[in-house]
Amino acid sequence: MSGESPTKVINSFKPDERSIPFSNRISISQKITNNKEKERLKRLAKSIVPKGFGVILRTVAQDIKVAELDKDLQNTLKHWNNMCKQLPNARAPQKVLSEMNRASSILRDIFNDSFTSIITNDETLHQEVKEYLQRIAPDKESIAKLHKSRTPIFDHYGIEKQIKVLFGKTVSMKKGAYLVIEHTEALHVIDVNSGNRSNKANSQAETALEVNLIAATEIARQLQLRDMGGIIVVDFIDMHLAENRQRVFERMKENMALDSTKHNILPLSKFGLMQITRQRVRPEMKVEILEKCPTCMGTGEIVPSVLLTDQIRQNLNVIVDQQEEKQITLKVHPFVGAYINKGFWKTMRRKWQSELGIKLTIKEIPSYDLLGYKFFDRNNQEIKY
Repeated sequence: MSGESPTKVINSFKPDERSIPFSNRISISQKITNNKEKERLKRLAKSIVPKGFGVILRTVAQDIKVAELDKDLQNTLKHWNNMCKQLPNARAPQKVLSEMNRASSILRDIFNDSFTSIITNDETLHQEVKEYLQRIAPDKESIAKLHKSRTPIFDHYGIEKQIKVLFGKTVSMKKGAYLVIEHTEALHVIDVNSGNRSNKANSQAETALEVNLIAATEIARQLQLRDMGGIIVVDFIDMHLAENRQRVFERMKENMALDSTKHNILPLSKFGLMQITRQRVRPEMKVEILEKCPTCMGTGEIVPSVLLTDQIRQNLNVIVDQQEEKQITLKVHPFVGAYINKGFWKTMRRKWQSELGIKLTIKEIPSYDLLGYKFFDRNNQEIKY
């Protein structure tokens, strides 16, 4: 069975092959470890679930009142009854019930009272979001908005920039501290650095503790945003006091408690290392934020300047011989232009002009690649050779 309800009660009942209609079984999420809470939920479920139905109560059902659970269950039963009404007249192949669309399923899992706006750039999706909000939280329906600007939605809200900043190697934190995140085949490594933060603490120990507490909060956030799974090793700033290491450990557990993904956290070692394992549910999220160098195309190697001069001279020979051009403009990157006009090339250019009988003008173009160049005739038409 599946259901929908507002805020954190969303989908307290969940479909599972072990819990289907015509079964009286009531199961509780294994993530709820409090035996008293399990008994309470089982007792409440028995009082509201109709005969012949079985349910699974998800982790979000913890501490929920019976009225909210009943509302969730009634919503689920409504879907079941609607499907049963369609079955007698259905002709194969015909869909009588389907999973909710992707946007609604995401809202089901993460939507809460902190949402202030949900913006889409598709009219159909906008209507689906509004209808879903109307069912689970009518007072929040107005936060669904349609993006109508001509500027693409990602550009308008700076989404691409935020994504690239998010998945970068370095993550900035409060007061000048930062994280360095490295990925290997075996594990992920996170290094905590104090950076150039202003030190208002009375001692080095207090400084280390303050930075590590800030880092614990940010690391928990980064693990969820990047969906990092497997083994994560965090190198915190060294803390000599065991009580300070325990505080950082507690802070990390507190922040990771909000993560629904199965995980395990070990206390810090004497060397300030913390080991975290986090279940990988989906393929690891990886966004390429580096761009290839337009000059070397990612090889890390460029043509030496001595070869560049030979290339230009050879191309000049071809142009003069085949097209008999006498007034030639060479357009290059400003760095190369400065090298030609003020460096060793200055005498070489005079030599070329003398040997080839041409007038050679150098023009600097900032948009050119570092070692890119083009030839133009007296009419400013590019010379093809």
